[in-house]
Order: sequence, then C-alpha cells, then structure tokens
Amino acid sequence: MGFPANGSSQEKPYKFLIYGRTGWIGGLLGKLCEAQGIEYEYGSGRLENRSSLESDLATVNPTHVFNAAGVTGRPNVDWCESHKVETIRANVVGTLTLADVCREKGLILINYATGCIFEYDSGHKLGSGIGFKEEDTPNFIGSFYSKTKAMVEELLKNYDNVCTLRVRMPISADLTNPRNFITKITRYARVVNIPNSMTILDELLPISIEMAKRNLTGIWNFTNPGVVSHNEILEMYRDYIDPSFKWNNFTIEEQSEVIIAPRSNNELDASKLSKEFPEMKSIKESLIENVFKPNRKTPVA
Repeated sequence: MGFPANGSSQEKPYKFLIYGRTGWIGGLLGKLCEAQGIEYEYGSGRLENRSSLESDLATVNPTHVFNAAGVTGRPNVDWCESHKVETIRANVVGTLTLADVCREKGLILINYATGCIFEYDSGHKLGSGIGFKEEDTPNFIGSFYSKTKAMVEELLKNYDNVCTLRVRMPISADLTNPRNFITKITRYARVVNIPNSMTILDELLPISIEMAKRNLTGIWNFTNPGVVSHNEILEMYRDYIDPSFKWNNFTIEEQSEVIIAPRSNNELDASKLSKEFPEMKSIKESLIENVFKPNRKTPVA
C-alpha cells in the first residue's frame, strides 16, 4: 500500500480532509488546523456513499483523513435504541466505507471512536487502578450504540491504515456546549458517582493531529491517565465556577429506571498514549489546568 509506515513523517505540506463538520470534535479540528496553519477541507460526501467519498478524495487530494462523523444520538445514546438502522448506517457502514476508500488511496484515517465498549469486571475492578488495554476485547454491549462501536472496532483491526482513538466522556473548556460531559452532569437532576476514564479535548485533540503527522495507526486508548468521579468533577465546578452549586446522587439501579440503555463505566489504561506523549497530564490535573482555571469565576484563595 502507499500509506506511510507507522511512526514515520513526511516532507510535503499537510492537507487534512475532515468528516464531521457539524459535530463538536469536527468543528474543533477545523479551528485547530487554522491555528496551526494546516490546510484543511471538510468532506461533503455521505460516509455510506462510496462514490461521494471517492469524489471528495479526488477533489481535495489530502495527506490524511479524519473521521469525526457518526451517530451518538440526541439527546443521548438512548436514541440509538429506536433508530438501529440509522445507527448502523452511520457508525458501521459509513466508517468501514471511509476506511476502505482511504486504504485504496494509500491514506491514513484518524478515526475518533469510543472507549464506551468496556465495563468494570472481575479483572478490572472499580478502584483497582487496572485499566483495559488496547488489545482487550470489549465486554460492554449494554447499549446498541456501544454494540455497533465494538463491531466496527473489531473489523477496523484489519485495516492497517486506520488509527482508532477510543474517546470517553469528552470534556472541553467550553462549559456552554451541551455535548460537554461537565455541562451534561451539571444539568442533570441526579447523577451517579463512579470513577471513569475521560478525554480532555483541549489537550488531546492537538495530540491527535500530531499522531496524524507521525502516521500512527492501530488502536489507542484516547483518554487522560487515571480516573475521576462525577462528584469530584462537580466539586471542582462548585469550587471554581459556582459556590452555590448543589447536586444529588443516585445509584446505578435508580439510574436504570430513567434511562433506556445501560451506560458504560470503566478505566482505560492510557500508558501506550503516555509513552508516545509523556507530557500528557493526568485527568484531574488536566481538568484543573485546561478547563476549570481558564473558566474560574470564584476568587483565588
């Protein structure tokens, strides 16, 4: 194939083709490219329409392709339970078609996937500090969304041009964005309190651009090292943003009564990403430095 060897770099100027213009991550990627002076265009083709993707590649002639498109469901993944064909079309057929077209053209595809395909088990107990590794087999299929994501990850293992990034509970400094995990949980009437691996986009999205430049492929746990619980985040929110903020907890059993599909809770082992990018901050450190300090509304003690 024509795509570069894993970990190599190139001489010619970068040009990125990005899918997911209207999505949160896709929009942020465009802004990052502008800030870094990287030429980019958004794809206009539908992922499940092979000829439209081939047309995009011929027109744009990119050095790398980024896939931040797909279906997560609005307002949440419960939507996927009643829209299964649409979910398959976007998350399975579309992603595989894009990967296949890119492989034919010798192009690396950076694919923003999910880490919500695992749940704590006997070998990875909550609080143990033992996280799921890249090579572990997904064990969570509680939601149809997660089921499709696990399916497509398994199939993409056969494409040596794909870099699969397992994103979890994404967070950014934009606390007005309804997709932001912090914004979500501050608006819930009640929240569970479970430590989880999460992705600070302000820190990790620039890393994903660097991964493209290094032509890295394969599966990567794309989360900051360590875990943080719902209550720990809400305590930071109270301390930095709104001292009067209060919240109520409930159990997973109580949560199950108000949602359709179960939710994934897990710790991912981020040591592979940390080895490649040793400057990456732990989840709690990154939350404070990249999210809460820039948004601080309370007086500095």
